[in-house]
Amino acid sequence: MDKNPNWDRGRVQVYTGDGKGKTTAAFGLALRAAGRGLKVFVAQFAKGRASGEMMAAERFGDFMTVRRFGRESFIRGRPTPEDRDEAQRGMRVMRDILAEGAHPLVILDEINIATYYGLIPVDELLEALAGRARGVEVVLTGRNADPRVLAAADLVTEMRAVKHYFTEGAPAREGIEQ
Repeated sequence: MDKNPNWDRGRVQVYTGDGKGKTTAAFGLALRAAGRGLKVFVAQFAKGRASGEMMAAERFGDFMTVRRFGRESFIRGRPTPEDRDEAQRGMRVMRDILAEGAHPLVILDEINIATYYGLIPVDELLEALAGRARGVEVVLTGRNADPRVLAAADLVTEMRAVKHYFTEGAPAREGIEQ
């Protein structure tokens, strides 16, 4: 079977929806890529606190880099000027990372939330995706993905909440939810 010449161009994947598992799925892909010797860059938007995935990424050394572009807490209510500044700083960094092509896998964790809150204009995100180096696979996570982002994606997975113990007041557990 002949290989499609477009297969190596890199794809855009979106993991969205109100269900649990978007970041977890993205980090699963990062684990797979790093295990195969690919360099991975993860930018976490609207997340500033330490997490299990951050700790795991540190163990991969040069294969996985994670940078956070957010305050210590999730955005609750209206975003602050600091939220906006952090997201804009992250987008400047990511525009360069995407264009360089040194990381075959780039994950923009919670970027959909950043665009939803207006911290990053959707057009700016779409321009950065269009300007990425050939062969760079990009994963965008977060609820409320913009319809223009969904249209530009090659793969869209929607996580749907069916049942979750958080609704019964269960706290996040270290190593499972954080």
